[in-house]
Amino acid sequence: MSTAISDNFVVPVATRPRPGKMLDEVSVFVWRYLSHIPRLPERLLDVTVQPIMFVLLFGYIFGSAVLLPGGGNYRAFLMAGIFVQTLAFQAITTAIGLVADMDAAVVDRFRALPIARASILIGRAIASLIEGFLGIAVMAACGLLVGWAPMNGPIETLAALGLLVFFAFAMISVGTFVGLVVRSVGTAQTFGFVLIFPLSFASNAFVPIDNMPGWLRVATDWNPVSALVAAVRELFGNPNPLPADAAWPLAHAVAASLIWCTALTVAGLGLAIWRYAGAERSR
Repeated sequence: MSTAISDNFVVPVATRPRPGKMLDEVSVFVWRYLSHIPRLPERLLDVTVQPIMFVLLFGYIFGSAVLLPGGGNYRAFLMAGIFVQTLAFQAITTAIGLVADMDAAVVDRFRALPIARASILIGRAIASLIEGFLGIAVMAACGLLVGWAPMNGPIETLAALGLLVFFAFAMISVGTFVGLVVRSVGTAQTFGFVLIFPLSFASNAFVPIDNMPGWLRVATDWNPVSALVAAVRELFGNPNPLPADAAWPLAHAVAASLIWCTALTVAGLGLAIWRYAGAERSR
């Protein structure tokens, strides 16, 4: 154990952390973030009330007007879109939480501790992912009540759930970077409206894409949300109408989704660590 001396105080710095020390630190941060939920249950509105509202509104309003090519239950078609859209919003939740911590100087206090710097970011990401698990469970229960169900076997169903978890972690990674870049909670919320909403609605999440105009159809075909939604429908065995001339990401939705999720995770985490390290050096 050595010490790092600043202008005002002395901070112990662990030069040789014992094995498992970082795991202990991460678990402490995960518990810190999750322990706030009983005191602030409204934090879970985006993964509980919001998806239920979307299922009921879209399922029973759009469901009476949208006809699927080739037939099929619209609410079974809808659920994959609700799954993916709700998990996409994990990026906003993560960004807002991180900005709030930065504004309250919580992160600065953590930086003064003799801990691995990455444990702060990893702990928040895992806590957000656990909240995402709760969202998946709530959405699945709501879907079962309105007539949705996985139609393939347990292996495909588990694969679909695993893909959703991977996507959630990818969006949390992006949100972590955004939270380190923007300077206010309002800006983080605006990020959701200018990016997540267009990605969600300019996709195959809620309507078939056959009759979309040409320019929008191209954007939809190559939208990562479209690939994720198509992959989840394929794995769950739900209605998944695709045009005959579907682009590669929709024709090979599972492979495209894995590529998109990997790219978003690597980019998000890499940029977040770079930004975090740069902010610390600039202090």
